[in-house]
Amino acid sequence: MARYQSYDGTPLAYRTLGPEAGRPAAPPLVCLAGGPGRDAAYLEDLGGLDRDLPLVLPDLRGTGESRAATDPAGYSFPRLAEDVEALRAHLGLERFALLGHSAGAVVAQAYAARHPQRLSRLVLVTPGTRLQDRPTADAQEIFHSRPDEPWYPEAVAALERLADAHELTEIRRLLARVAPGTYGRWEERQRAHAAGEESQLHPVPRAAFWQGVDEAVRRGVTDALGTLAAPVLVVTGDRDGASGVAAGDIVAGQFPGGRHTTLAGCGHYPWVDRPEEFRRTVSAFLLGDPPAGFPA
Repeated sequence: MARYQSYDGTPLAYRTLGPEAGRPAAPPLVCLAGGPGRDAAYLEDLGGLDRDLPLVLPDLRGTGESRAATDPAGYSFPRLAEDVEALRAHLGLERFALLGHSAGAVVAQAYAARHPQRLSRLVLVTPGTRLQDRPTADAQEIFHSRPDEPWYPEAVAALERLADAHELTEIRRLLARVAPGTYGRWEERQRAHAAGEESQLHPVPRAAFWQGVDEAVRRGVTDALGTLAAPVLVVTGDRDGASGVAAGDIVAGQFPGGRHTTLAGCGHYPWVDRPEEFRRTVSAFLLGDPPAGFPA
């Protein structure tokens, strides 16, 4: 793990993965974890994406090896976006590509709104629509489309209790039971990935992610995204029982250069379900020529 100091002097951690020695170096991709409040370790190497370009994976404030915030407001997603800006300055990057997964996509959008000139491209993986305040229903439909699978009865019971759960131990236990409905299939690989969630979630960063975010803050972010010059790719999975597919159209539609693609057989973690397809899709977007009318 490497470290840098953020805007308020707090030491934060990140790790880097990259192509084999001797291959031409591509610009790095900064990858933001979701949860909210989950260690970046669950991103792994994003389905082997590190074979194509360097990855920078920060542990967001209060997760993994990064120092906790002295004020819980430091965990709000607009403040986390400023930690990303401090990381950019530390790395000496004039412009860079940014990827955010799930709640990390909210941080990525806040960064794009505040520092649009710093982004070359933006990838948002299985985002929700709480930031846009436009709820969708298809995630629930997807979740309930698998009643014949053995995990389903227990997962449904846990899902019903999750909305009223407040204590982290119970939330972790319920999330573990709901997990099968968030993957494209429930096999050994998916079980092993899901098993890490319990120890990777942190209660205060999770609870404070939306702290202080009122309508004016939210609208300020979404309005600014309508002028973002960088091309944007939104990736969803057609078996994502957490965020669904419809959210992809809503999120991509707010950007002038937004594009939405859905990966078949994938859930909320497409690099786990279909790693090669995920890698090819994201690499083609990041390393290919930009769409007409957008800067290289």
